[in-house]
Amino acid sequence: MFTPPLESIPADLVSLSDYARYAKQHLPTPIYEYIAGGGADEISLKRNRDAFDRLLLQPKVLRNMSQGQTQSTLLGSPLRYPALLAPVAFQQLAHPEGELATARAANALDTGMVVSTLSSTSMEQLAETLEGPKWFQLYFQQDRDFTLNLVRRAEQAGYSHLMVTVDAPLHGIRNRAQRAGFQLPEHVRAVNLDDRPPLPRKVLEPDQSIVFQGMMSEAPSWSDINWLQQETRLPIILKGIMHPDDALQAKQMGIAGVVVSNHGGRTLDCVPAAFEVLPEIRQAVGTDYPLLLDGGIERGTDIFKSLALGANAVMIGRPQIYALAVAGALGVAHMLRVLREEFEVTMALAGTPTLADISAQCLWQPK
Repeated sequence: MFTPPLESIPADLVSLSDYARYAKQHLPTPIYEYIAGGGADEISLKRNRDAFDRLLLQPKVLRNMSQGQTQSTLLGSPLRYPALLAPVAFQQLAHPEGELATARAANALDTGMVVSTLSSTSMEQLAETLEGPKWFQLYFQQDRDFTLNLVRRAEQAGYSHLMVTVDAPLHGIRNRAQRAGFQLPEHVRAVNLDDRPPLPRKVLEPDQSIVFQGMMSEAPSWSDINWLQQETRLPIILKGIMHPDDALQAKQMGIAGVVVSNHGGRTLDCVPAAFEVLPEIRQAVGTDYPLLLDGGIERGTDIFKSLALGANAVMIGRPQIYALAVAGALGVAHMLRVLREEFEVTMALAGTPTLADISAQCLWQPK
């Protein structure tokens, strides 16, 4: 048995890690394991968190903080502070109201939200609910006409940006979810894909691979990204970039920005944390190209460190689902408020009144 969502926030729930702890009581075990788990041995999942913990800050004191502020603009979208809610699929797994509750929390805390292709609430309903920045995350579909239909729906609904996930053309090996026996419940589905044409049946020869000639045969390539650029007026951001060469190619193609991400450690295992490769990607693309960081953000100090190493903003993934499971919209709003306050306190105590003051000089480099 599991506990229904709370209607108030307990006194001992004061951090994002507390939400992860509480969520175990509010989710069936298979669903919790699916959300919390990573790929294979979860080496990359662990690195996402450990990478932040290894890097320390070196504060300066006696700075004038009277004009301190956290506002910024990212690709034309105004942000109260440099964080967005990441696209997370099937949020009705965590709460009956799913993405609608998350959207209301985003409104309450002036936080932008990236809506998933695999949301369990329609992109149109979420667009009508969201008051702040709303971006749409796109998974390429095997049927390119249907892919374009999703893009047209996002345009018509008023989404301002298109975030294309490029690091998950197929699922990673998720042993923890397999061991827990996770299956998507009948009442939860990707409603944006209701009208998707049936997937073609493909007969493979004995010497052909179910991965390469099967599941990957229709995976998108750089030419598909170029095709999408010709088909939409929306700025395109690529999510799932881990190599400087890919980031540089995206920039050279005119892609608006990239998200440095290893998909929360859920696809390919044994890759570095996104945070670890952020500096070399920033170096490759130069100082002015928009970079977001995704994966492992749990503290205001994590946002600060990400900006110090070159990110323009971060995205919050699992914590929004834990908070949603614990207390619905109230939980997500409280989680966002905690994170924002932590970030402001970090800036104040580090001696950095504005985002422009946050740089690699704020980090402690052991001699």
